[in-house]
Amino acid sequence: MSRTRLVLDFLTRGEVHSYGPLRSQRADLYLPLGAGPHPVTVTIHGGAWHKRYGRSLMRGLAGDLVRRGWAVWNIEYRRLGEAGGGWPATFEDVAAAVDHLQRLDAPLDLGGVTFLGHSAGGHLALWAAARADLPAGAPGADPGVLPTRVVGQAAVCDLAGGYRHWGGGALEELMGGSPDQVPERYAVADPSLLPPLSVPVLLVHGTADRTISIKPARRYVERAEQAGESAQLIEIQGPGGSHRSHVDPRSQAWTAVTRWLGQPTGL
Repeated sequence: MSRTRLVLDFLTRGEVHSYGPLRSQRADLYLPLGAGPHPVTVTIHGGAWHKRYGRSLMRGLAGDLVRRGWAVWNIEYRRLGEAGGGWPATFEDVAAAVDHLQRLDAPLDLGGVTFLGHSAGGHLALWAAARADLPAGAPGADPGVLPTRVVGQAAVCDLAGGYRHWGGGALEELMGGSPDQVPERYAVADPSLLPPLSVPVLLVHGTADRTISIKPARRYVERAEQAGESAQLIEIQGPGGSHRSHVDPRSQAWTAVTRWLGQPTGL
């Protein structure tokens, strides 16, 4: 196989690592050219937390980030529709995948880590960034790796509100009940109930997104600002803000993310 073909295959698929014994407990590591250490972006795919969607959704963004000089850790996790998916395994897997960065033999700058997630993956990125605020014994508590900033692309920012809006739906299955039935779970899994993050947060959301309303994102940023934390919402008008546009590296939504990432503090 030619060197060009090897490079293209690497950019498409990355180097696969296992952070646990199960098929879904895997992640792809992409490294840019150069000796490093490289800043890292952890990418978390969406898809209603369901197994029919996988980490391949984020490969286009991973390739673009690598070309911009980022190392990318594109994670998979147990999802709904497979054994163990949902509470608490989905959360435990995301936490374990993130913390596995410490075990990789690669030139990574773990003092410069960004969590980036789309849709349901945006929820998981916001949740993972809040792990230091979780009580002892909660899934994902006592993190080994924390971000310096966080990006949510059309993110699910409010689980309780989402449950009411969707009449349960995937959130009923993910959490194993409603906010009234299992409030203790929502208290440690819902970004709208956790303390505002102390690191810069960027939310990018389409104003006409028909899959996930922009209103919870607006409330999330307003609450963070009221708490004196750094959070920003970029609203994308028209087709450029459609739900799936966020995982297209040619899109207006993705351009907004890369511009923000190019600023030293994300401000």
